[in-house]
Amino acid sequence: MEVRGQNPPGPPKKYQATAAKTQPFGAAAFKSSNKTTLRWLGMGGFFINSRGTNLMIDPVLEGFDMPLLISYPIQSKEVPHLAAVLLTHADNDHYSVPTTAGLAPVTKVFHSTVYVDSLLQNRRLPAEGHDIGDTFSVGRVQVRLTPADHAYQNAYPGMSKRRFKNEDACGFLLSTPDGTVWAPGDSRLLAEHLSMPAPDAILFDFSDSEWHFTLAGAVKIANAYPNTPLLLNHWGSVDAPDFAPFNADPAVLAKLVVNPGRIKVLAPGEAYVLKRVKR
Repeated sequence: MEVRGQNPPGPPKKYQATAAKTQPFGAAAFKSSNKTTLRWLGMGGFFINSRGTNLMIDPVLEGFDMPLLISYPIQSKEVPHLAAVLLTHADNDHYSVPTTAGLAPVTKVFHSTVYVDSLLQNRRLPAEGHDIGDTFSVGRVQVRLTPADHAYQNAYPGMSKRRFKNEDACGFLLSTPDGTVWAPGDSRLLAEHLSMPAPDAILFDFSDSEWHFTLAGAVKIANAYPNTPLLLNHWGSVDAPDFAPFNADPAVLAKLVVNPGRIKVLAPGEAYVLKRVKR
């Protein structure tokens, strides 16, 4: 959710957890290998190289309309090639028009929900839209859309002329040769989020906002998969100390979850090698 001015009044927040210094990466990160490597792009975005299949989830690499606390680990013009870009929903900190335009020349296909696909098609980008539960392949990676509840626009009269549906947003469950990765996207907590086969990594939307998991919901999801590494995102990137969606603090989460050592507080661009969780 990216709606300013909806937080209850109160004293201004003086402290904001901030990500570590960006670790830039370049073309070498896109080469084939014998492993699956994940890199946080800042914001809610990730780059995944699964044995040479390169894809990005919700990349924002240029043109964001709010001040940032981080620098981008790579710019759109530096990306050599992508098999796909996956977009969870239409908010501009996930579906970036400048970034998708910049990546279009080197991206084979954009995948998202049916609604976001319509936005991409209107811009004449190569895109495919899917329903929740649909599956598709990106090279050796199998992808399934998982449910989300992020239709916050309907709660604010006048925000949009369109009535949004829950299926306009999604998450993605990726099955790679080296394990499964779940990117739940932005969502309120759903029962389905607590009953999935345990993934080998969660790209963990960490945001104490009513239209995200909230801190309590984040703890529930984390403890539902007590051995799964949590790669935190949606925090430490945007300079907006009065705006809850961007202001979660990893130190708080670490005090509340089972096995806190599995929380991965990556710097933007830092490499994380996927490994199967022992079950």
